[in-house]
Amino acid sequence: MIFLKGFIIWLVLMLVESLHGMARMLWLVPRIGDLPARQISLLTGSLLILVITVLFVRWLHASRVSQLIGVGLLWAVLTIGFEIGLGRMLGYSWERIGSDYNLLKGGFMAFGLVWLTFSPLIAARLRGVLPRQRVLS
Repeated sequence: MIFLKGFIIWLVLMLVESLHGMARMLWLVPRIGDLPARQISLLTGSLLILVITVLFVRWLHASRVSQLIGVGLLWAVLTIGFEIGLGRMLGYSWERIGSDYNLLKGGFMAFGLVWLTFSPLIAARLRGVLPRQRVLS
């Protein structure tokens, strides 16, 4: 059930991120160019992901770190598939799609995927959802 709920939250994330991407294309790209706009939107997109995850993390009812990381990994895999599928539908070349993940070409999407993977855990910590682990001394 956690992964079904995780999938539903991911759909919300993709809706918000798609609107975020459209806003980037309409307002930011014409002013500063494509690559800088994508780099800036990584930061604003990461903030949006955290806000949404904080809002929904209690609904997941995850009780273990491994469940939260599992949901984050699910989101990362689904997002890669979504990005590739959408990019191809929009006519982007494989090179253009890959450039988002290529640090040498200024693409920071790999950082975004790491953030996405750990955002359920971060949100759970922020909301106090997980019980504190006792450290033995």
